[in-house]
Amino acid sequence: MEDLSPRPGDLEPIEIASRDEISALQLERMKWSLAHAYNNSPFYKQKFDAHGVHPDDLKTLADLAKFPFTVKTDLRDNYPFGMFAVPQKDVVRIHASSGTTGKPTVVGYTAKDIDTWASMVARSIRASGGRPGDIVHVSYGYGLFTGGLGAHYGAEKLGCTVVPMSGGMTERQVTLIDDFKPRIIMVTPSYMLSILDEFRRQGLDPRESSLAVGIFGAEPWTNAMRQEIEQAFDMHAVDIYGLSEVMGPGVANECVETKDGLHIWEDHFYPEVIDPVTGEVLPDGEEGELVFTSLSKEALPIIRYRTRDLTRLLPGTARSMRRMEKITGRSDDMIILRGVNVFPTQIEEQILKCAGLAPHFQIELSREGRMDNMTVHVESTEAAASADARGASAKELAHHIKSVIGVSTRIDVTEPGGVERSQGKAKRVVDNRPKG
Repeated sequence: MEDLSPRPGDLEPIEIASRDEISALQLERMKWSLAHAYNNSPFYKQKFDAHGVHPDDLKTLADLAKFPFTVKTDLRDNYPFGMFAVPQKDVVRIHASSGTTGKPTVVGYTAKDIDTWASMVARSIRASGGRPGDIVHVSYGYGLFTGGLGAHYGAEKLGCTVVPMSGGMTERQVTLIDDFKPRIIMVTPSYMLSILDEFRRQGLDPRESSLAVGIFGAEPWTNAMRQEIEQAFDMHAVDIYGLSEVMGPGVANECVETKDGLHIWEDHFYPEVIDPVTGEVLPDGEEGELVFTSLSKEALPIIRYRTRDLTRLLPGTARSMRRMEKITGRSDDMIILRGVNVFPTQIEEQILKCAGLAPHFQIELSREGRMDNMTVHVESTEAAASADARGASAKELAHHIKSVIGVSTRIDVTEPGGVERSQGKAKRVVDNRPKG
C-alpha cells in the first residue's frame, strides 16, 4: 500500500491546535449552541426549565453535565419538525431515518449546516488519504439516509470527482470501478465484502484495482475485517463515524497514517462518555456510551445526545483532537444470552479466525421453553464447501465462541452464497424470540 501521510500544508490549523485553543473554541461555541437551543427550540426551553438549568449556568466545559440528555424518542415524540430551532423557510434539506421501529427521526439543515457538514466530510476524506482530483465512488445509499449525500457533498467540497453510484446493483458497481478507475470508495464494510465477492466472480483481481482507500462507516466493524479488506484489495481501509441526529457521516474519522481510532472533529462536536446505566460522565479512557453536543448546528441543535454507541475517549495522536476507539457495539444491539453480554462484532472476530469460513454471517435468536438460543448462520469458503469441511468449520467456530465469549451456540455453516447479502447496512441479528 502506498504511503498516504499528509503533506505539509494539508491540515487545517485547528487540526493541530493546542488543547487549550480547542477547549477555548469549544466553550465559546457551546455557550452559543445552548443559548440558540433554549431561545429558539420550544422543546429545549421546556426541557432545560424542567431540569432547572439555564444556558447561563455554563461557565466551564464540565458544566455541560448539569444539562439534560436528549434521546432518540425525543425526536420521534416531536415528529416531524418539533425539534427545529429555525423557521421552516430557512431549512434547505431534510433527512430522516428509515422508521422501521416506529416514526422516523427527522433532521433538518440550514445552508450553513450543509456547508459545515460538507467541510467535515471533506476533512474526513483528506484524513483518510484523499486529495483534490481523486475520483470517489460513493456506494452509500442516497435519499433520506444521510450516507450518500453526505459523502457526495464532502467529496465535491474537497475537489474530488464523484461517482454517485448508491447501493445495490453489485455487478454494475464492479464494472464501473473497473472502468472509471476511482481511487477512493465510500461504502459500508459489509457491502464492501459483497463487492469483493463480485470482483472474484467476474475473474478480476481486486489487488489490481485502482482503489487505494476505502472509507467505511454506518455499522460497527472490526480490525480483523480491516485486515481482510486491506489484504484483499491492497488498499487502506479507514473508519468514518457519524449519525443523522448529530449531523451524518463526518463527525469523526480515522487518520490513514495511524489508523488508531477516530479523531473527533471537536471544533463542531463535543464528546462525552457516560455510564449507560447511571448517566455519570466517565473520565477519558473508560468505556461507556458516547454522547454528543453540537457546537455550530443551526436548524437542529442537539444537546447531550445519547448515541447508544459504546467506546472510550483517548488523547489525540495524528491530530490534536481527541480520538474515540472503534465502536465495539451499541448498548441497544447488545445480546444478553443466558446472562452473557454478546455483541455481533465479537462473533465476527471469531469467524475471521476460521480459515474455512467467509465473513458473511447472521445471528438468529430463538427460544425453546425458558431457554434462549443463538444460531450463527455463516457460509463456507469455496475451498471448504464439502460437508466434512463445513462440519469441521462449525466445530472450530463453536469452540472459539465458547472459549472467548463464554456462550454455547449452534453453528449453521452453509455453502458459499447461503447467507443473504447486504445491500447497505448489514442486518446482523434476527430476533425470533416471543415478544413480551
